Amino acid sequence: MIILGIILLVLGFIFSIPILWTLGIIVLVIGVILAILGATGRAVGGRRHFY
Repeated sequence: MIILGIILLVLGFIFSIPILWTLGIIVLVIGVILAILGATGRAVGGRRHFY
């Protein structure tokens, strides 16, 4: 999710599409939150790790 968020951010910046920029930020933040929760050992949605 983190990589997808970064890709959307870059594409939104290059092509000047604000919706891609916004979606990239949202996906990136969600990916970071899930990665932090997985790293602390807290199961989210029945899974301990999100890749």
